[in-house]
Amino acid sequence: MKIPIQKGDSVKIISGKHKGKSGKVLSIIKNKNQVLIKNINIKTKHIKPKQTEDKGYIKKIETPIHYSNVKLIKKIT
Repeated sequence: MKIPIQKGDSVKIISGKHKGKSGKVLSIIKNKNQVLIKNINIKTKHIKPKQTEDKGYIKKIETPIHYSNVKLIKKIT
């Protein structure tokens, strides 16, 4: 199935926790029909230390949203 959204397009979230927010598409995951949007759907990931001297840390990452929950606002040509 072809996704009408491309990398760099401006989109608006139409359903879910982030309804009403807008952002720019960073990447598209075609096999899962999902899009990654800048500063939307941010999750915190706790990273364990790899070695005994290292410290663990908390990393904030953007997670993908299904493209059916997104509406195209401005298309990049």
